Amino acid sequence: MLPISTILHPTDFSSCSEQALHLACALARDHGAQLIILHVASMSSLVFGPDIIPPDRDILFQEAREQLDHLEIPDASIPVKRRFVEGDPIEEILETAQMTRANLIVMGTHGRTGLGRWLMGSVAEQVVRQAQCPVLTVKLPVASVFSSPLATFLDTASSR
Repeated sequence: MLPISTILHPTDFSSCSEQALHLACALARDHGAQLIILHVASMSSLVFGPDIIPPDRDILFQEAREQLDHLEIPDASIPVKRRFVEGDPIEEILETAQMTRANLIVMGTHGRTGLGRWLMGSVAEQVVRQAQCPVLTVKLPVASVFSSPLATFLDTASSR
């Protein structure tokens, strides 16, 4: 069985990331692992038109830090570290995974296809391709992992 002592959860605060966080928490709880929640701030992800005044970078980053600090963890017994970094999301996720010796990355994916994927790219896809540890991507909503059949399955699988 895969030994899991450190789980990295990159978040962009989307609903997909929220679902991935619940799964990451369940896995951390079941394996007695530390959970690292990472948010990568990147101004390059914002697109501005010629007549639009760009928002203040410091205000945006402060709001993101506060959002990261206030993410609710369903189980207070899970050891959690929160990290906020600036840069390219793919590079920062991969670097953080290596630096923290993460055994698993659990992240949401928007599941874009076609033009949306071509325009936006896929951070999750690049992390899956380049990470040196397993990556679990979450696309569909997972209803309350702590009381779902998935949690029962994970409990059963971890006890084997």
